Amino acid sequence: MKQFPASPSEMLSSLIRNRELILVCVKREVQLRYKGSFLGIAWSFVLPLCMLAVYTFIFSEVFKARWNPVSDSKTEFALILFVGLIVFSIFSESISRAPSLIVSNVNYVKKVVFPLEILPWVIVANAVFHACISMLVWLAAYLLFFGLPHWTIVFLPIVILPLVFLVVGMSWFLSSLGVYLRDVGQFIGVAITALMFLSPIFFPLKAIPATYRYLFYANPLTPIIEISRDVLYWGKIPDALTLGIAWITSAVICWLGFAWFQKTRKGFADVL
Repeated sequence: MKQFPASPSEMLSSLIRNRELILVCVKREVQLRYKGSFLGIAWSFVLPLCMLAVYTFIFSEVFKARWNPVSDSKTEFALILFVGLIVFSIFSESISRAPSLIVSNVNYVKKVVFPLEILPWVIVANAVFHACISMLVWLAAYLLFFGLPHWTIVFLPIVILPLVFLVVGMSWFLSSLGVYLRDVGQFIGVAITALMFLSPIFFPLKAIPATYRYLFYANPLTPIIEISRDVLYWGKIPDALTLGIAWITSAVICWLGFAWFQKTRKGFADVL
């Protein structure tokens, strides 16, 4: 039986070796997503705006949530909230698809020459693409209401990259597990919703009672969301220690997910 290397070097080599195929698959994903729709890719702008409007109304008007106690600005609240939603969308969109990723691509499993390990890269890259479109909407709104963004925005790529590696690693694990345990897909929907409310998306961390704050700090999305707001809205330089821990944690999870995928993929064809 064919052996599949699971080393960190193979993980990176596979990404570089198949980069053109990944780009082709991402392009097809984007085209298929809006195929036949009237607005087409414009939905990538419309949907985030609709979601932002709903959440802003619910949390700023109904629940009276505030980031700045001395400010009642709905614009400020919306922009800060939107950053959290954009970051979380990369996670939720990818993880929700991961358990059925291999099951829904049986034809690729039967093709010995197809590199199955690129599929998580494809769904994560697709999520990042739509997050970039949402970020353009955020930048346009910031320019309209506040002027030029802070120069610290240049740090955003090194803040988001740990999230990408984290999500790819989790997608490798869940896509493999979903082949052998079909119930994973049912559980993931609930887990994503729970994690959304255990992330500092709709309210600042200081608003959380100290007794329960550890739940938010245990969430790997928390530092990425917080640092993203720092560089985008507050104009702060990322904390090197926090960012370093996020990078190390994400790298380890990414490799562990890849190793799990490589070790278990030998049985995909038999199960499917």
